[in-house]
Amino acid sequence: MFLCTDVYHANFNSTADIVVDQGGTYSSKTYSIMQVLFSLAISKPNSILTVTGEDIPNLKRGSLRDAQSILQGSPELQTTTSGYNGTERIFKFHSGSIIEFVSYMNEQDARNGKRDYLFINEAQGLSWPIAEQLINRTKTRTFIDYNPSFAFWPHERLIQPGIFGNKKVQLIISDHRHNTFLTQEQHDHIEKRAVEDPEWGKVYARGKTGKIEGLIYRNWDIVDAIPEQAKLVGNGLDFGYTNDPTALLQVYMMDNELWSDLLIYEPGLTNPDIVRRMRELKVTGETIADSAEPKSIKEISNEGIRISAVEKGKDSIANGIDILKRYKMHITRRSYALIKELNSYKWKEDKLTGKPGPEPVDFNNHALDALRYLALMKLGKSNAGIYAIR
Repeated sequence: MFLCTDVYHANFNSTADIVVDQGGTYSSKTYSIMQVLFSLAISKPNSILTVTGEDIPNLKRGSLRDAQSILQGSPELQTTTSGYNGTERIFKFHSGSIIEFVSYMNEQDARNGKRDYLFINEAQGLSWPIAEQLINRTKTRTFIDYNPSFAFWPHERLIQPGIFGNKKVQLIISDHRHNTFLTQEQHDHIEKRAVEDPEWGKVYARGKTGKIEGLIYRNWDIVDAIPEQAKLVGNGLDFGYTNDPTALLQVYMMDNELWSDLLIYEPGLTNPDIVRRMRELKVTGETIADSAEPKSIKEISNEGIRISAVEKGKDSIANGIDILKRYKMHITRRSYALIKELNSYKWKEDKLTGKPGPEPVDFNNHALDALRYLALMKLGKSNAGIYAIR
């Protein structure tokens, strides 16, 4: 029906309840899992197969595009389908099965609906609370894939125990060598890059869990909850746009250490939406927000929310980072987006030397910006490093 790699066979023949595909670049893991889903949709009548990821744009660029390519490349496969609904992003089959592409905004959203098979594509983009709800509502098998640039919830919750509840977990590690459809030139290019950058090679050429060099923050860990004795320092708010998330977090202090809890991380929120969510979450204390949005700050303040703008100076980014690096930081486990940002926020590399420079990469740092605003106004200035309620 279609040409496939050993990664397809490993996934299709798995008898585990949860199959974790950890793979390097061009290992064919996403493409192969989509082929498996097509096979299951045909061979398992009336099945519901759900594909999810960070958001719809990511799915369109990844697994959905692969699904369309698989279907277009196989006339035989086309005879098994009864249509594709582009609006709902659903493939329908003569067997009565469907493959749906869906994104979930939060844990409550993930509680709606059940399915026979689940595919979590690029799992770094999905928080554990959402993934947990989806896995628990999947009857037969869950497939998960990602590039292992850092350890996160599949390692902590699934791979290490090897079992989740009463579900058996299988780990499949793949890399470009498993993809027999690559040209020799492509294989050689990956191997050459791996020699030049061993850490990159560990992750992307061999599919092994790695770490990113040049990370800005290493002074943090993950905790289950904020200690009851900790005192609220305040809140940080970074405004989002249509595609960028609005990030709101709370910061507490105890024994001169910081605890951070991410409350909101959603794109497309208007100012009334932010006010409504803050009230629903019963957010207290003063909120420090991005000074680039004075109109938004005024509108939120008019609704009775204690909010003020961060005072930015010439070196405010460097100063904020410096303040935060003075503390041991504890991040709540549910603050997945903040954890993801911490695991990728790095210094820009000098183009000549290739070494980390003095400026951070301005990318995927919405929650970290919110944290930095709070640090500048509540932990900095003359009392830097000394906590005082203001």
